[in-house]
Amino acid sequence: MDVLNFLHLPVVTLIFYTPPFIAALLIIVFVHEFGHFIVARWCGVKVEAFSIGFGREITGWYDRHGTRWKLCWLPLGGYVKFHGDANAASLPSADAMENAKREPGNFHGKPVWQRAAVVVAGPAANFILAIAIFAVAFGLVGVPVVAPKVFEVLAGSAAEKAGFLKDDLILSIDGKTIASFSGLQEAVFNRPGELLAVI
Repeated sequence: MDVLNFLHLPVVTLIFYTPPFIAALLIIVFVHEFGHFIVARWCGVKVEAFSIGFGREITGWYDRHGTRWKLCWLPLGGYVKFHGDANAASLPSADAMENAKREPGNFHGKPVWQRAAVVVAGPAANFILAIAIFAVAFGLVGVPVVAPKVFEVLAGSAAEKAGFLKDDLILSIDGKTIASFSGLQEAVFNRPGELLAVI
């Protein structure tokens, strides 16, 4: 969708979809940044700031470890700033590398495996979040299954020649029960030109 099409969307549509989109984005960003944050804490890295959003701060507070937790105006991302970082991109400050080994909470003075663990923790947290969301969704709603049904029969196709009709339900192929459309695809995919007993 380009910008001009986006601008022509009805205002009601924008109002209806924008809050859920922002809420979902904030959850994803929080989980991602929390992954970096918690592993950094485990590795003894001092975390100076935990920000959801960019730009000017709306509100914030300090926790007992001295980390500034804040919510900013532009909710399109976030960051965790470690001790020794010059900016939110975790680039070292000019004197960070010289002082890193002498400062126990300095991110850049930690062993490579700890720094790697902190970096990987964000994407790993999102991966775990995705597994949890799908597990809960499948547990509550179930796995979506498309019935092994004939939705359309094209003129001159193999299906028409075999006598299939629109809305026919495929129950079995060569004696094997077919429970879903994906099962139907698997049963016929690697068998071109073969004669199949379809019920």
